[in-house]
Amino acid sequence: MVKMEDIGARILAGDHQVQYGQNQRTKIKALVVDDNMINQALHRTLLRNLGIENHVVGNGREAVDVHCSGRRFDLILMDLDMPVMNGIEATKKLRAMGIQSTIAGVSSRSVDENIQEFWEAGLDDYQQKPLNFPKLVSILQKVNHSV
Repeated sequence: MVKMEDIGARILAGDHQVQYGQNQRTKIKALVVDDNMINQALHRTLLRNLGIENHVVGNGREAVDVHCSGRRFDLILMDLDMPVMNGIEATKKLRAMGIQSTIAGVSSRSVDENIQEFWEAGLDDYQQKPLNFPKLVSILQKVNHSV
């Protein structure tokens, strides 16, 4: 079994071909919720380089809809500022629906009252953009494998 500490050490050492979850039982599935195509591509690449299957949507409403359709994810990377439905509203709705996935807020804001509101909506983690391998490994350490 691969340990997160080993992944973090290998990533920091420059080995970006680490596979997290070598078998189907531990394979992590992630949802990227971001309206910016550059951030979507960055997050997809980071996740893919760790062997994490991922799906992308462009706003919070789409994140809620994808869960209503029956799809489930172990990890949700949630942007704060998006059109249609922002990350705070989407996180509140997902939690109200009983979604137990690890939700990590990812935003360019560093200090703001909205970040506190984002946490209170039900986040498990918050990272300031740009997301990188060490930040992603930190988030992955919080993923609940029983989801």
